[in-house]
Amino acid sequence: MTLGLLHRSRRDVIVDTIAFALAVGIGLAISLTTAGVDGVWAVADITVGSLACLALWERRRWPLAVALLLVPLGAVSPMSGLAAGIAVFSLAVHRPARIAMPLGVMHAASGCVYAWIHPDDGAAYWVSVVFVVLATGVLVGWGMFVRARRELIASLTDRAERAEAEQALRVERAQLAERERIAREMHDVLAHRLSLLSLHAGALEYNPGAPRADVERAAGIIRDNAHLALEELRSVIGALRQEDATPEPPQPTLADLPRLVEESVEAGMQVSPSFGVEDLARTPRDVGRHAYRVAQEGLTNARKHAPRSPVTLTIDGAPGTGLRIEVRNALPVTTATRSIPGAGAGLSGLGERVALAGGRIEHGHTTDGDYRLVAWLPWSE
Repeated sequence: MTLGLLHRSRRDVIVDTIAFALAVGIGLAISLTTAGVDGVWAVADITVGSLACLALWERRRWPLAVALLLVPLGAVSPMSGLAAGIAVFSLAVHRPARIAMPLGVMHAASGCVYAWIHPDDGAAYWVSVVFVVLATGVLVGWGMFVRARRELIASLTDRAERAEAEQALRVERAQLAERERIAREMHDVLAHRLSLLSLHAGALEYNPGAPRADVERAAGIIRDNAHLALEELRSVIGALRQEDATPEPPQPTLADLPRLVEESVEAGMQVSPSFGVEDLARTPRDVGRHAYRVAQEGLTNARKHAPRSPVTLTIDGAPGTGLRIEVRNALPVTTATRSIPGAGAGLSGLGERVALAGGRIEHGHTTDGDYRLVAWLPWSE
């Protein structure tokens, strides 16, 4: 009994104590007031009934064994009757109906035998039988209801825990996707700025005798792009740290493409733009942002790997047919400056961006000896 108590909760101990006290108190009262139970029979009934009440402490661990032990005793021992009823109720709580219902029938039969051995002078035998059957039905039904309620609560708790875990997983995935998006934005933006810095710095390094005005102009461009790169890096780091106080800067659209071409030309690139879209500003925001990043990555790669080669940038398309972006540059014969290092993830990230937007992208060498980057993005009407 001590080992059983160690595994019980505080509520279980309180309930078991109350059940034991009721079984002893009411059972003892019934035993002392039952006609024909006196002398040796009274001592025997109290002894057997006390053991039956003590057995209730183990009904949680072995509900079927305790019920099988107490139900037959309830047929002959007045003090064991309530203990047998409690055992049947506990069996219905802890075991399925296919086990509890046969024991309920046995308990009803035991009660009928008890009513025949110890008849009630104030009521007919059939009345006692009806009362026993109804009482047994209430005990078994109540126990089955408690069991069903506990199973329902356990099921709802399990569902809630799984839903909470799934929600946490969805949030984690969303955060990871957002961080990947921010990382792609950081690569697209900083690669463009840093390549401009490298190009102008290389020009100053290999042309130290340039006119003072050109040197000052190049230094100013380097300073401005360094400041812009720092500001954009700060905004990206702030987003990664979830600093909600700093709003995310507005994303570029296709209307910002002429400015991108202008920056590249100022950096010394030979860019020939061709805009076949009537109004760049009327392009849908998401389509324009993706197209801008494609053009930016293409110009950045041309600036890195073919710094002195002419570049053509072509934008054409219309609602319903899609938007096409092509960046083409001739491969350099010789390299006058050292190559700008790259992580090699730009085109890979660009491919993911275009694929997520529902488009397609191709890049590689052409038969004319050029390098071409072309992407198509859907543009709904």
